[in-house]
Amino acid sequence: MFVQTEITPNPNSLKFLPGKTVSSYGSFEITKKDETNNELVRNLLSVNGVEGIFLGKDFISINKYEEISWDEVKHIVISLINDFYSSGKDCVIEKDLNETNENLKDIEKKIVKILDEKIRPAVAKDGGDIKFKEYKDGIVKVQLQGSCSGCPSSTATLKQGVQNLLCHYIPEVKEVRAI
Repeated sequence: MFVQTEITPNPNSLKFLPGKTVSSYGSFEITKKDETNNELVRNLLSVNGVEGIFLGKDFISINKYEEISWDEVKHIVISLINDFYSSGKDCVIEKDLNETNENLKDIEKKIVKILDEKIRPAVAKDGGDIKFKEYKDGIVKVQLQGSCSGCPSSTATLKQGVQNLLCHYIPEVKEVRAI
């Protein structure tokens, strides 16, 4: 098995592509070992310098601490991913861990739909995700995850991309903020 890597706009995040399904049920961000029982995730979070892990459909983004170089982390991460899939496992996450959006108001459902269809695919290409958290008084609050979390260009993306798009499609939206 050959795990490919891709750089992201965030210099402290690298996207690992195992060529197999990573998550069958959406995306997940994990920053603490005790937040999961998943063997691969726990091992990755044990690597010196790893700050957080983001699991997408077909990739794993690793966020590292700034003072650690990728040379110290990259080969260990690739080895752990290879070992995981070589043991016969099909994917890292096989069950839905996400919260549901069934109790949302109509305007919130529109916001989520635009995030899912127009924004999420673009941020996934960079190894991240954006999650809707709240809408109140014209202000949309979102959470940036994976490579987008702590990325130097995420503020520009949020204001010039996400905010402009949501304001265009939903006139009630006046501002987008990251939490």
